[in-house]
Amino acid sequence: MTLNETLAQLKALGDEKVRTINHRNGAGDNQFGVKLGDIRKVAAKIKSDDKLAKALWKTGNLDAQLLAILILNPKKLTRDELDAMVRGVSCPQVADWMNSYVVKEHPDKESLRQAWLEDEHPWAARAGWSVTSGRIARSPEGLDLKGLLDRLEKEMGSAPPEVQWTMNFCLAGLGIHHPKLRKRALAIGEKLGIYRDYPCAKGCTSPFAPIWIDEMVQRQAEGKPVVP
Repeated sequence: MTLNETLAQLKALGDEKVRTINHRNGAGDNQFGVKLGDIRKVAAKIKSDDKLAKALWKTGNLDAQLLAILILNPKKLTRDELDAMVRGVSCPQVADWMNSYVVKEHPDKESLRQAWLEDEHPWAARAGWSVTSGRIARSPEGLDLKGLLDRLEKEMGSAPPEVQWTMNFCLAGLGIHHPKLRKRALAIGEKLGIYRDYPCAKGCTSPFAPIWIDEMVQRQAEGKPVVP
C-alpha cells in the first residue's frame, strides 16, 4: 500500500472514544484513534515494509507511528536512524512499542543503552532505562547493579515523568530478581514514594515499587509468571 492509502485506511478505523483515551494518556491531536487490535490487523496484512514504515513514522501521527513499528525490520535500521526514531516518538504508548518491538531487537541496543542513560532527552533516557530493565531481569552480567541503585535513589525523584516510568521498572526489577538488593530497593521505593497512590484497576498490581516487588516475589515463590 502507498502512504496515502494506508493513512486513509487508518483514518477510516478511527474511533472518538479511543481518541479521548489517547488524549488522557498523553497523546496529542495528530491521531485517528484506532484501536490497537485494528492496528495489528493492518500490520498483519502489510507484513514488512521498511519504506512505508519510515514514511508513516515521519507523519508524527500516533496510529501511523504504531503501525510503522510493527512493519519495520529493526535489523535494517542504522544506529543513527534508531536513535532519531526514539527521540521522535509522540507519546508513552509509541515509546513503549518502540522499545519493545524495535529497540530490544536492534544489534546496537547495548551501546545505545549506555549512551541513552547519560542523555537528557526524555524519550532517549526512557529507552535507556527500558533496555536496562530488560538486562536486570534477563542478563545482568556486567551491570553495576549497586551503582544503578545509587543512581535511582539520587535521580529518580527529580526525573521527568517519561523517564521515571522505566526507572521504576529498574528499581522493581532489582528488588524482584536480585534478593541481595531487595531490602535496599524496597527502602528506596518507600523513601521516594513514587506511584504510591497510582490508581489501579481491580486485579492489577500497583507500580509502587514496594508493593510490586512484594507481589512478584510472592509469585516467584508460587511458581507463577513474574513481571518484569
